[in-house]
Amino acid sequence: MFGALSGLFSADMAIDLGTANTLVYVKGKGIVLNEPSVVAYQIKNGNKQVLAVGEDAKLMLGRTPGSIQAIRPMRDGVIADFDVAEEMIKHFIRKVHKGGSWAKPKVIVCVPHGATPVEKRAIRESVLSAGARKAGLIAEPIAAAIGAGMPITDPTGNMVVDIGGGTTEVAVLSLADIVYARSVRVGGDRMDEAIINYLRRQHNLLVGDATAERIKTSIGSARMPDDGRGASMEIRGRDLLNGVPKETEVTQAQVAEAVAEPVQQICEAVMTALESTPPDLAADIVDRGVMLTGGGALLGDLDLALREQTGLAISIADETMNCVALGTGKSLEYEQQLAHVIDFGN
Repeated sequence: MFGALSGLFSADMAIDLGTANTLVYVKGKGIVLNEPSVVAYQIKNGNKQVLAVGEDAKLMLGRTPGSIQAIRPMRDGVIADFDVAEEMIKHFIRKVHKGGSWAKPKVIVCVPHGATPVEKRAIRESVLSAGARKAGLIAEPIAAAIGAGMPITDPTGNMVVDIGGGTTEVAVLSLADIVYARSVRVGGDRMDEAIINYLRRQHNLLVGDATAERIKTSIGSARMPDDGRGASMEIRGRDLLNGVPKETEVTQAQVAEAVAEPVQQICEAVMTALESTPPDLAADIVDRGVMLTGGGALLGDLDLALREQTGLAISIADETMNCVALGTGKSLEYEQQLAHVIDFGN
């Protein structure tokens, strides 16, 4: 009785709990929150005391004193630090939920297809202890395809490649369910790491995650530029030979060389999925092409690199960063029709 009453006053929500960013969709309102999945805390008397969450905490990454830690509680799309993730989810639910402390929302969260039962339980328990009255889970590829506007309820093959911060999900969907899916632990974060390692090897320059991300978003490319150099930008870091700060120039060709390995892993995951797809669905994919979603899909010329490998038409979704959150939100709006893909753990 009380649960039903609290449901009347609560704003049901869908959460895209990403490795890099968390997006919250409120039923009837759309996406109302998009913040980095970062928490800054200090330990007092053996307890973690949260100081900042989201945008404020991201500014502290790599810049904290010894007494404060800024971390990402999500790794590869699943919870790496249970307590901190719970505090982060609580913070975001409170920020969005104005229905009072006793009104508990129903929450649907997307999870990577490759998440284990233990990882799924950790996400569900975190959401419930953060104040949800009911927590449902939906597979990320299904959410991404719905958000990209693909006709997944039709009896035809649709292929979606969702490149997030921690994982790339490659899936073939038909009749609103997954026919084949593969989750590879490579995404935007792995590209940042590859850039950091490249600069350390080639330039003896140590840069932080924020600088690597800036390089990737500004001049990142999955293919070598036609002129062998491409655009360039000035970056600053620490010279590893003499320990002093140093400024140097990085070109698009160097970034393409740095991210070649993660890009190749994404291409291989797509090729493996195509090889494992039943022939009739594979024929549909040849007609319809492949849809790219997720922040990683914005890497320059990634669609061209995939087209060269697969020979298929590759398109990038309109709101590529928000596809998973929009799809998870639509599963909340059309819960009856999509009941078979939402796992409430009952």
